[in-house]
Amino acid sequence: MNSEDRLHILFIAPYPKGIGPSQRFRFEHYLGSLAGSKIMYSYSTFISEHDYPFLHQKGGALKKAVIIMKGFLNRFLLLFTMFKYDFIYIHREAAPVGPPIFEWIIAKIFRKKIIYDFDDSIWVFQASEANPFAALLKCTWKVRFICKWSWKISVGNQFLSDFAKKYNKSVFIIPTVVDTDTVHFRPAIASSLFPKVIGWTGTFTNFINLPIVIPALRRLEKECSLDILFIADRDPLIPDLRYRFKKWNKGTEIADLCELDIGLMPLLNEEVQKGKCGFKAIQYMALEIPAVVSPVGVNAEIVDEGVNGYFANTTDEWYSKLKQLLNDDSKRTVFGKNARDKIISSYSVKSTRSLFLSLFTSEPSHNQE
Repeated sequence: MNSEDRLHILFIAPYPKGIGPSQRFRFEHYLGSLAGSKIMYSYSTFISEHDYPFLHQKGGALKKAVIIMKGFLNRFLLLFTMFKYDFIYIHREAAPVGPPIFEWIIAKIFRKKIIYDFDDSIWVFQASEANPFAALLKCTWKVRFICKWSWKISVGNQFLSDFAKKYNKSVFIIPTVVDTDTVHFRPAIASSLFPKVIGWTGTFTNFINLPIVIPALRRLEKECSLDILFIADRDPLIPDLRYRFKKWNKGTEIADLCELDIGLMPLLNEEVQKGKCGFKAIQYMALEIPAVVSPVGVNAEIVDEGVNGYFANTTDEWYSKLKQLLNDDSKRTVFGKNARDKIISSYSVKSTRSLFLSLFTSEPSHNQE
């Protein structure tokens, strides 16, 4: 097949390939499918792999400013290649700070078809602990304008879709998914026998949700023999709780998660959390780990109460549901198998591949959900 017969796509993302979890599970795991689908692609990131480790460290304002300027220069040079592409797929934004200059140029000057993808409530103002002043420069208001200028929008759940549809009628809901064939599967090894492991995984930005479940964990550890494990980019430093901390590592991510017998996903019932795509629950469930979650946003769709996991709102509910799963090996096994079946059928790369590819092969619709 001649290259002229193929579609050419430019993927624009904030972080280096294979590093940012949002990118990895929104579109990167589909890229291997493009080779046999008449599609060629290029990948452009704002932050280089070399500079990425410095980005979330405290301090170093001057170095971070230089990194950002390098990113803007790369984006400017990228504009000179726009003529090569049929579609421009933008994940979250072309630049992490400032107004949507690049998106405007791509849409209005070059007249390119933008496919805009996001999986969080990124229009909500949030400050990072490592970069508290950067939030002032993020210009979160730009999200609605990028939505207006886009040919299609891809979002991870109904809450995000409702926001996007205020500005663009061609919105596709494509859940954040995992590769259940080659990545997210449980090796044929025995799970932990005793004590049972209750765990949570995430980044430090989500530590604000942990106080929801901590009182129940403190109560359980006084009554039961259990192991509590937190897998994150830094230690959550929780007082008066005996727990293990493992620093997140991409190379051991699946093996570390497979230590868990029960997975936790507490969420505050707020606008930012309603935009979450339930990825923790999806990861647990793909690995046959029953999840206990706050029924906030898409969590209430991913988990089927009493079938593959439980919902919990209050401390008493967290305590009760976790204790049930701790004390019933058979129920945990059944819930775990049901959980993986649910992920394979609705939240896997295989089940959503054709929908993702349709972003580039079909005309926009006013009724896509």
